[in-house]
This record gives sequence, structure tokens and C-alpha cells, in this order.
Amino acid sequence: MTDFGYTVSKPRRIDIDRNDMTLCDGILSSMPELQTCIGCGTCTAVCTAGNLTDFNFRRVHTLVRRGEYRGAYEAMNKCMLCGKCRLACPRGINTRAVVLLLKERLKGM
Repeated sequence: MTDFGYTVSKPRRIDIDRNDMTLCDGILSSMPELQTCIGCGTCTAVCTAGNLTDFNFRRVHTLVRRGEYRGAYEAMNKCMLCGKCRLACPRGINTRAVVLLLKERLKGM
């Protein structure tokens, strides 16, 4: 058999029922506007910190919504709070307030 130099990746199964969603539910109750996020990635596309580091607001937001909090606090500390993401968001989500709320709630995790 010919070796083409690639392999099939293992699937990453996400079992949200196993994750602790209490923190996510608290964040969503504090900022109900997060329910309107469509995950378009505009926040990540215009992010100054994302251009300079490996910060990705959309990825962190998705992980928190799934109940996967590992590494989210450290990622949020890379945010420069410049506000470009808030200006570009098609849903008008106050992303700066989201960053500050996530940093507050995820501290010590």
C-alpha cells in the first residue's frame, strides 16, 4: 500500500452533559445578550491581540459555552480591551464587558 504521508485524525467527541455548566449558566444570566451571538468570527478577525498573539475570542467564547473552562482565563488575559470587536460585532454584543466578566468568573480555575 502506498503511504501518502497523512493519517485520519481521531474525532473529538464533545459530551456537554458531562461538563459542569453552572458557571456558563451564571455567565449567560449575567449577560443575556451572549445568547444572540451567531459565532460569525468578526470579533476574532478584527482583534488586535489576535494578530499579535494566539488569542481567539471566538474560540474562548465557544469553549466557555460548552463548559470547557481550562485555559480560558489565561487566554482572556491576552485581550487588550481595545474595543474593535465590539465595534465590528453585527449583533452589537458588548464584548469588552464579556471579557471582563469572564476574567472575573474564571479567576482561579
